[in-house]
Amino acid sequence: MTAAGSDRGDPPLDYASYLRLPQLLSLQQPLSSPVEHDEHLFIVIHQATELWFNELLHELDGLKEALGSGNVWGSMHLVRRAKTILTTLVAQLAILETMTPLSFSRFRSILETSSGFQSLQFREIEFVLGHKQADLLALYPPTMFGFESAERRLHERSIPDHLLDFLEHHGLTIPADLREAPVTDPHRPDERIQDMIFALYEAEHRSRMLFELLVDLDEGFQEWRYRHLKVVQRTIGNKTGTGGTGGVAYLFATLNQPFFPDLWAIRHRF
Repeated sequence: MTAAGSDRGDPPLDYASYLRLPQLLSLQQPLSSPVEHDEHLFIVIHQATELWFNELLHELDGLKEALGSGNVWGSMHLVRRAKTILTTLVAQLAILETMTPLSFSRFRSILETSSGFQSLQFREIEFVLGHKQADLLALYPPTMFGFESAERRLHERSIPDHLLDFLEHHGLTIPADLREAPVTDPHRPDERIQDMIFALYEAEHRSRMLFELLVDLDEGFQEWRYRHLKVVQRTIGNKTGTGGTGGVAYLFATLNQPFFPDLWAIRHRF
């Protein structure tokens, strides 16, 4: 067996070339002058976060397909992986917390208007999970990197929509008004769906396991939001965010917004 690329006269594939390490490791370019030591950490954490967001979207796309086909075990596997990615994202924040407010203040001004609020991959994740916000997307210029992908996901069916397919695969009838709702509408709790989920939860062990894993995933997102809020609060206090947002006040308003409210709403029935 010949090494990949040798038939084309290219150098044999090795670890660095497969992962494109020369390109990857050249992307950390601090802008402070003199260079503030912690700016490198700040860049690495945020670049790594975007890579994990990218992988999370990949796994959530797989989850949509698994739920839509009624694949219980495949769905559980992908939810577990997504939750583990979230655990990793939370752990990264602990590293960022080692940066002191004084250190951040020494290079914060060079960020100008750039802000984590502009992470359109995170908007994509929210849209995939049913938190559709067409009015929020309108705040971004269409020329911004990632806008087209976010807009596409706004107009695609979300994971809660595919969860309806899953229920249907298990013999339940979805009300027509829910089936006909515009895909750009945000997912809202519905007592009829809660009744179906509760009935399936009681009757079918595998579905029960899947529902609990989805609650774990939802809780993982809420944990990430909270830890992200505390990192920002610890670093800049009540200052306005670099992108013009309310900073901590804005992040606080995003807490307690579950992606699967129907799964939370049935807790009191047991």
